[in-house]
Amino acid sequence: MTLLSTRATAAPPHRPRARFRLGKEALVGWGFAGPFVAVFGLVFLAPIGYAGYLSLFRDRLIGGTSFVGLDNYAEALTDPRFWDSLMRVGLFLLIQVPIMLGLALLAALAIDSGRLYGKTFFRVSIFLPYAVPAVVASLIWGFMYGDQFGLVGSLNEALGVSLPDPLSPALVLASIGNIVTWEFVGYNMLIFYSALKVVPRSLYEAAAIDGAGEWRIVASVKLPAIRSALVIATIFSIIGSFQLFNEPSILQKLAPNAITNDLTPNLYTYSLSFSGQQHNYAATVAIVMGVITAIIAYAVQLRGMRKG
Repeated sequence: MTLLSTRATAAPPHRPRARFRLGKEALVGWGFAGPFVAVFGLVFLAPIGYAGYLSLFRDRLIGGTSFVGLDNYAEALTDPRFWDSLMRVGLFLLIQVPIMLGLALLAALAIDSGRLYGKTFFRVSIFLPYAVPAVVASLIWGFMYGDQFGLVGSLNEALGVSLPDPLSPALVLASIGNIVTWEFVGYNMLIFYSALKVVPRSLYEAAAIDGAGEWRIVASVKLPAIRSALVIATIFSIIGSFQLFNEPSILQKLAPNAITNDLTPNLYTYSLSFSGQQHNYAATVAIVMGVITAIIAYAVQLRGMRKG
């Protein structure tokens, strides 16, 4: 009994050591995660928090900046310019994103098939436009679109025809879509091609033994196997479409009558902040647009996961 009581009384001193060890491990973990948390808070959480703070105030001609609560949000939700820009971006998304992802998927399937001669060259060539900055790409295509000085104008003069002006109000959204497609087909192709490379080749062999042709293998094996990659690329494309800014901003100098300050929500927010000096309302529109984008992207993700 004496020996057991001695051991029982000697056991508690080990508990502080265990707590110290757990505390040391926690410190080591925070040492690794700390830099990321600090940068994440500085470049992501802090700007969102400051934008939310700005959205609760309004600059007045008399009285200066005053607290208005949710009045800016009520104004944004009834702002016809904001909703018109959102509808234009929504139309852009519904047309451009399927075309871009379809072309990227076809390119990835063609390269992965093994029947394409010089597939390394084609893979690099298709991906190369993604390496061109959006500003440079917009300038290149903008001067090509010019009907007085660019490629379209040269074709009109050489052939004696009158081609439609790509920078006209009726075609400018399609012209921007062409630029975005040219830029990001290679990026999405690389996502799809990387997903196809990890699919076990035994699945293709089993399908071929069962008598499946190439198109049947694509529809029944390859596409289901890369469903997650398709969902990710779709979400990225949706977010990118709602953030459309660089291309219309650059082309606006070439087509001021076709590209107005409220063509896209981001362009509208920029013009409110830097041209209209309405920083508080611009922050409100940006937050509303961010919430709408997050909701739609999350809905697409849930839809893709359910189908999976």
